Amino acid sequence: MQLLLVEDDAVLADGIARNLSAQGYEVDVVRNGSDADALLQRREISAVVMDIGIPGLDGFEVVRRMRARGNHTPVLLLTARDAVADRVFGLGIGADDYVVKPFATAELVARVKALVRRGSGRDASIEIGALKLDATARRATVHGMPIDLSARECAILEYLLRNTGRVVSKQQIIDAILPWGEEVTVNAVEVYLSRIRSKLADAGVAIRTVRGFGYMLDAGT
Repeated sequence: MQLLLVEDDAVLADGIARNLSAQGYEVDVVRNGSDADALLQRREISAVVMDIGIPGLDGFEVVRRMRARGNHTPVLLLTARDAVADRVFGLGIGADDYVVKPFATAELVARVKALVRRGSGRDASIEIGALKLDATARRATVHGMPIDLSARECAILEYLLRNTGRVVSKQQIIDAILPWGEEVTVNAVEVYLSRIRSKLADAGVAIRTVRGFGYMLDAGT
């Protein structure tokens, strides 16, 4: 599960990220609302933990923009403001939960877990042809037999499966699978895709190259 943490206090952000990572989440950390807004337009995120008083776009505005785009990713707002009006306003524009600083880390983690469970509207298991992927456990099988996938190969395969029948570019794949701030070359993506293709030879699915545009996964050999 990929989480986005938006917090400009570096010490607090590091502590929250470490605690969430310890629960098995992958956590992207950004320091301002503009970066958060940009990332949310590029990446699929399971839940957002966001301070209201961040530089640039504030947390309220980021939530407004998300909901205006039809993005229903669960959002947990963090703030030092304890006024009831602020809580009501945040929930009214589309936030899902609200924690007032200072807070107990255990409570924050529990609330995030609850949001992820409630917000998981997509299937954890994806099946096409003889291929079945358990996205939560990160395991794939072909005809019931496990296939060996690295973490990045599994992430790429999941992205392609969730976009079955649509052409996706190499850059879209990179944006979808990498934590914010990491880099990978398009050549590396080609290598990953070549490996995935060889492992899906008998799966009844094909990763097709659409020259000049990118790749598309569909049923059929």
